[in-house]
Amino acid sequence: MTSFMLTDTTAGKISGQLTRLRHQMGVPAIGMVLTLVVICDERDQYDSVRAATEAAREHPSRILVVINRERDESNRLDAELRVGESAPGEVVVLRLYGELTEHADSVVSPLLLPDTPVVAWWPGEAPDVPAEDPIGTLAQRRITDAKAAREGIRALAGRAKGYAPGDTDLAWARLTPWRSLLAAAFDQPVGRVKKGFVDGAAGNTSAPLLAAWLADRLGAPVKTADSAGPGLTSVRLSLDGGEVAVTRSDARLATLSRPGQPDRHVALARRSTAELLAEELRRLDPDETYEAALKRLARTHKG
Repeated sequence: MTSFMLTDTTAGKISGQLTRLRHQMGVPAIGMVLTLVVICDERDQYDSVRAATEAAREHPSRILVVINRERDESNRLDAELRVGESAPGEVVVLRLYGELTEHADSVVSPLLLPDTPVVAWWPGEAPDVPAEDPIGTLAQRRITDAKAAREGIRALAGRAKGYAPGDTDLAWARLTPWRSLLAAAFDQPVGRVKKGFVDGAAGNTSAPLLAAWLADRLGAPVKTADSAGPGLTSVRLSLDGGEVAVTRSDARLATLSRPGQPDRHVALARRSTAELLAEELRRLDPDETYEAALKRLARTHKG
C-alpha cells in the first residue's frame, strides 16, 4: 500500500495526487464500482475505515472518509491518501477544519467517481433525515446505524417520518438471516399465526424492527420483550396448532422448532460490521420491505 499525506490542501490537489499514485502503483480507477462516503468522528475512524476497506474487497470502491474537526480553527483541509493491495480501490481520509465542516459536500463532490453510484454511511450518530443532509443529497443509498444512537429505537422510529427511497439501517441488515430462516419455516403450511414475541437484549434496535416486519407480513400482533442477550435471542409465533420458534442462546447457533417436526439446529451467527456493510452495498435500489417495516415500527413505537 502507498500512503500520502496532504496538509492544507484542496479537492483538486487531492484528485491530482490520486491519479499520480494510481499510475505509480499501476492500479486502474476503472475497476471501482462505487464511491462510499463515510461520515464519522475521529474516535470512530479506525474501525469505520477497517470495515469499509473489508467491504470494498467485494465492492471495489473509492472510500471518502469525512471527519469534521475543530470548527473554531481557520479553514483547512488535510487529507491522507491510501492506494494499494491492502486497500482495495482507494481510501481518502479527509479532515475538515473551520467553516469547511459546514460544507463537507463541496469538498466531497469533486472527488466522486464519475458515472458510478454514491453511497453515504454514518457509522455513528446520523442526521434525523439522511436524504436532506448535504452529503446525503449526493447519495443514491444512505446507510445509518441506529445501534450507535443514544436512543436507538427512538432514532429508528423517527427516521420513518423523513424516509426517502434509498434509506436503510444496519439494524435491518442484522435481521437478514433471521428473516430468511423465519420465511423458510413457512415453506410448508403451518396454520394461522395468532400472535408473536421477539426477545432481545434491552435496547436492541433490531428486535422491534423484526417485530414490525413480522406483524406486517403475518397480520398478527407481535410484541417485544427483553432478554439477557446477546442481540436477538428468540422469536416465538403462536399458531392454532402449536408454535413456530427460533431460539438462539450463544450468538452462533439457533434451534428451529415447528409443530409436528423434529427440532433443527441452524447456523445463525452474529455478523461483523464489514459483513453488514458489504450486504447493503449489494443492493442500491429502494428497499420497500424495509420501508414498510420501518413505518409500522413508527406507528407502534411508544417511546
